[in-house]
Amino acid sequence: MSAVERKPAPSLAEILDLEKQVWTALVEGNAQADRALLSADFLGVYPSGFANRDDHVGQFADAPTMSQYELSETQLRVLTSDTVLLSYRADYQRPGSTTWEAMLISSLWERRHDVWVNSFSQDTPLEVQ
Repeated sequence: MSAVERKPAPSLAEILDLEKQVWTALVEGNAQADRALLSADFLGVYPSGFANRDDHVGQFADAPTMSQYELSETQLRVLTSDTVLLSYRADYQRPGSTTWEAMLISSLWERRHDVWVNSFSQDTPLEVQ
């Protein structure tokens, strides 16, 4: 039996960079980049209901869904060296809007075949004060 090489858990900065790539895809309307960051079995839990990867990527059908964003209050919970939960606050504006919206987000990232993918996300809207 051969030994399995255990890779170290990622840092908050590494996972936050991946999460920002998802947000940048939303701003740029880059469906291909979004799809590459989500696992084939991705599950999103949103106020509108459940979504799979095709649903998430499908929001780019017409145009970008965000115009700008800021992420704060970031926390990383290491479940295993290959599975981490990123939680944070997202403040964002949608295209054509001057109103800021906010939500709390938890994203599960998994290292699969040596590549990090987002396999789960839950968004909880906040009332902006």
